[in-house]
Amino acid sequence: MTADRVASCTPVGNQREGSHDFARFRRIVKTDEFSSVFRLRPSQKTAHFVLYTRHNQLPHARLGVVVAKRFAPRAATRNTIKRVTRELFRNSAMPPVDCVVRLSRAVNSKDGPATTTKLKAELREELSRLFAAQIAAQARSVAAPPPSAP
Repeated sequence: MTADRVASCTPVGNQREGSHDFARFRRIVKTDEFSSVFRLRPSQKTAHFVLYTRHNQLPHARLGVVVAKRFAPRAATRNTIKRVTRELFRNSAMPPVDCVVRLSRAVNSKDGPATTTKLKAELREELSRLFAAQIAAQARSVAAPPPSAP
């Protein structure tokens, strides 16, 4: 590891400031955490994905990714979807929310190649729209004044 990489990953408390990795504290890992987000209605949908969100009390957003084998039968495809999702999430400026991205339709079958450049580009574009729509929705809800009580 280079010195500048070590310096950028210096822990501050239990978090890493300026880090570009996908550390454990930025992930939703426990079943009950996934369940609490899934209980809410989906906040955004695209052709292949559904995004569920829930506000959290943390200073950062967290991500969980659910890719069912029935929608992506090959492990390489499932791993590509997770990798692309994590990359786009890391690079987005999400408010402090818990996000769960779920694959809701098949992206390919066992017959074709597991991953292609075209598939990766389509996934990136669709997931980018999903995260951008969520960020815009959060910005609108913060900017909107609370309704006054009669």
